[in-house]
Formats: sequence, C-alpha cells, structure tokens
Amino acid sequence: MSWYKKIFKKEEKETLDKGLEKSSQGFFDKISKAVVGKSKVDDEVLDDLEEVLIASDVGASTTIKIIERIENRVARDKFVGTDELDKILREEITGLLLDNPHAGSGNIDETKKPYVIMVVGVNGVGKTTTIGKLAHQFKSEGKKVVLGAADTFRAAAVDQLVIWSERVGVPIVKQNMGSDPASVAFDTVQSAVANNADVVIIDTAGRLHNKVNLMNELTKIKRVMQKVLPDAPHEILLVLDGSTGQNAFEQAKQFTAATEVNALAITKLDGTAKGGVVIGISDQFQIPVKYIGVGEKMTDLQLFNGAEFVDSFFKKR
Repeated sequence: MSWYKKIFKKEEKETLDKGLEKSSQGFFDKISKAVVGKSKVDDEVLDDLEEVLIASDVGASTTIKIIERIENRVARDKFVGTDELDKILREEITGLLLDNPHAGSGNIDETKKPYVIMVVGVNGVGKTTTIGKLAHQFKSEGKKVVLGAADTFRAAAVDQLVIWSERVGVPIVKQNMGSDPASVAFDTVQSAVANNADVVIIDTAGRLHNKVNLMNELTKIKRVMQKVLPDAPHEILLVLDGSTGQNAFEQAKQFTAATEVNALAITKLDGTAKGGVVIGISDQFQIPVKYIGVGEKMTDLQLFNGAEFVDSFFKKR
C-alpha cells in the first residue's frame, strides 16, 4: 500500500470513529448502567442488554440473535464477567455482520460497462447528496460518470442534481419537469453508451404514499433502460436516513417489496446516536450495506466494512 493510500485510509478511519461517536457514547452509557454493581453476566444482565440494544435501534429480531449468541457463550464458558461483555458483544456483532451478505471491497463490477446504478429512496434521506458523493468517488478513481435526473416530479430534485454535476464536473441528462422518468433514464443510458462512460447513476422519485405507482414506475424505468443495455440496472441502491432509526426499517420494507434492491447506503450517521440501525438493517434484510455516510464532506461517504464499523462503534471515548 502506498504512503498516500495509507494516509487516506487513516483519515477515513478517523472520520468513521468521529462519525459514530454519538452512537458509541450513547451505547456505552447505557451498557454501563445495565451492569453497574454486577460482576457476572446473568439473566438479569442479558435482559438489560436486550433493552440497551433495542434502544440503540438494532431492532428486535437482530437483538434476539445477538442475545442468543451471548447466551450460548455464557453456557459454554460457565462464568462470564461483566468486564468481558464489551469484548464478547464486539465479537458477536462482528460475526453477525460477516455472516450477512456484504459488498466486500469492490465498488463496482468493472466487467459491466457502463455500470448502471439506479438510486431509490424517499425524499429527504440524502439521496441526491449520496449520488453527488458517489459521482465524486468514481471520478476520483478516473472513471467517466454520467448522471440522470429521473426524479422529474420535483423541480428541486433536478436542480440539486444539476448543482452536484457542476460541483463534481460530470455531465447530466435531464428533461423538463413532469417528463416521463423512464424517458430520462433511456436518454441517460444511451448517452453513456455513446460516450463510452464507465458509470451511470440515475436518480428516481421517492414517493411512498402509493406503493403500486412506485413499483410500476421503477419497473418501467428498468424495462426502458434494458432496451439500450439488456442487463441494466446492475445495482439498485436504496438510500436510508440512519438518523430516523426504526423509520429506516419501515422504508427498507416498502422499497424491497417494490423493487429488487441489491445494495444499501445508510446516511447521516454522524449526527445521530442511532448507528445501531446499520447492524439491524444489514441483518434483517440480508442486503449488503454498501455505503455509509459519516460526515458532510464529499469524501465522507465510505464503503462499508463490517469489522471496521464495529471497531469504531465499540471505541471507548
């Protein structure tokens, strides 16, 4: 690894540590209260720990899995001190995350050209910002990127994406307000093929009030893109706002029912104590968490690494 990459990796880890500071602090404060005055991990401690995990937005079903893993260890080791609880929790949560599908280190499949990413998610979750940061990431790697503004129902969505395209310095394909989103997606993929682009990122509308309409619209966008590129989209990336906790679970349920989501981006983790939501969503939906947003800077959208995430989450402040 070059010295430049080592420095970048170090800075990235520091950003992750800082981004998860509130989540980590809140988690350990609750754990400390749960084990105060106790020396042994017993049923009472495990009951308290269950409450802590649920309160940290890990989610009920994932919490039960974690508690069962710890119960098995307690049964096996006969005596487990409360001073070992942090270490055991860290190991079991890492194990759980690594058991789940994960994106690995690769950003995109470079055998697909252009690699088409269709981005879905409700308004306000940081969808446009995530697209902008992704475009910046790909461009920094020397890739040719084209953006498609297929959320034609909100003028603000198109305007924001235009601003990001200018900031990053990548072309954008757009049409008038109210245009057919599938038509924009078709033009975008066609333009990318004609210009030998490496990556296409297409924004879509995030209206959840009518799931049938949403499903029909996303299906149509995919079908129309496939007229140009038969295997597009290669990635359907669902963006979720980590700061909304359990609401993010609900959105994930709705979107995974509406379309074949195969990657997740969880944003806004730096401004919240709800970082545990990443653990729960990864486990419950069995869809790889590919990116996490841990800051405002263009470089603060990171490729998710389960072991590093847990290391930062469990870092004592």
